[in-house]
Amino acid sequence: MKGYVNILAGDPAPWFYQRTSTNPRYSFNTAGGRYIVLCFFGSAAHEHSREAILAAFSKSHLFDDDRASFFGVSVDLMDEKEKRVADRYPGYRFFWDSDGTVSRAYGSIPIDAKSGSGPVPVRQQWMVLDPTMRVLKVIPFAMDRSDINDVLSYVEGLPPVGCFTGMEMQAPIIILPNVFEPEFCQKLIDLYEKDGGSESGFMRDVGGKTVEIQDHNHKRRKDYTIDDPQIITQAQDLIKRRIRPEIEKVHQFTVTRMERYLVGCYAAEDEAHFHAHRDNTTKATAHRRFAVSINLNNDFDGGEVSFPEYGNRSYKAPVGGAVIFSCSLLHAVSKVTRGRRYAFLPFLYDDAAAKTREANASFLSDNDAVADQRAVKA
Repeated sequence: MKGYVNILAGDPAPWFYQRTSTNPRYSFNTAGGRYIVLCFFGSAAHEHSREAILAAFSKSHLFDDDRASFFGVSVDLMDEKEKRVADRYPGYRFFWDSDGTVSRAYGSIPIDAKSGSGPVPVRQQWMVLDPTMRVLKVIPFAMDRSDINDVLSYVEGLPPVGCFTGMEMQAPIIILPNVFEPEFCQKLIDLYEKDGGSESGFMRDVGGKTVEIQDHNHKRRKDYTIDDPQIITQAQDLIKRRIRPEIEKVHQFTVTRMERYLVGCYAAEDEAHFHAHRDNTTKATAHRRFAVSINLNNDFDGGEVSFPEYGNRSYKAPVGGAVIFSCSLLHAVSKVTRGRRYAFLPFLYDDAAAKTREANASFLSDNDAVADQRAVKA
């Protein structure tokens, strides 16, 4: 055996995909925005493991998916087969990690441990993550089982999620007013209304391809794709003049490419929303660097953009104003409760990322059109 991965407090927690009872490919990177307790118990057949899980279940006031979530990690196939443990909502989920994907990445089983090759040594341990998915504490299982009280007491004593650093957090985003003039905003809304929009999905990697998925529990929005060359040129020019210089100033990154010329509509009658996600986690979207959300109107309630890893605050740009952020940030759009929110929603990147996009184009499903791409060089 080559040993174990050694993860310490302060390290970023590895992201992964793994099975749960309800999701064949749970994306752990979407779990940010609350404290996370990972319990690498190995097998629920062990008495210590059972006691740890029962103790966590007794803290339902703590593990409510708002303040904190509990994730148990099992490498024992019989745990799933015999239903020794099961998810409880809100707050409690179990990963069926018989292939060792999670346990290997977090140092619970050896680096070169192979599934199906017989029993492997398991380091039973707890890990507590902060809302940005960085490790706060690592607590090994103890012979006297004191680890159970230690970890639960520790989580109980943590500060509110929005102030986990000891102060109110500010998401690392840019808010920029006066990007689009009111007249141009209205023109884009009129184009949407004339067309009516179409149901909008989201991208996932399935079977080696990046495909569009529609799931109204996760996202509900209708989009209109702009095809008028003059409108596209006008939008390009405004973003070159008003957004690109700010990104250069703040991030020392020069935008040269722009993807997607569409107006999205979050409508109250649809209970429109978009749950927490990142914009560049599939092969065919890995090139995206910055997302831009330009509000075209303000006569609506809800529909605000939030960044769960950095507190509970949400953002509503003024008419013609933009919220600009890295595509790697976990973000969500709250349900619109009154009216309709119209927004112009492009992605920005550079020439180096364009090469990544070209290299990954083969992973895009044949059923999904390649998003429009035009240079925005000055």
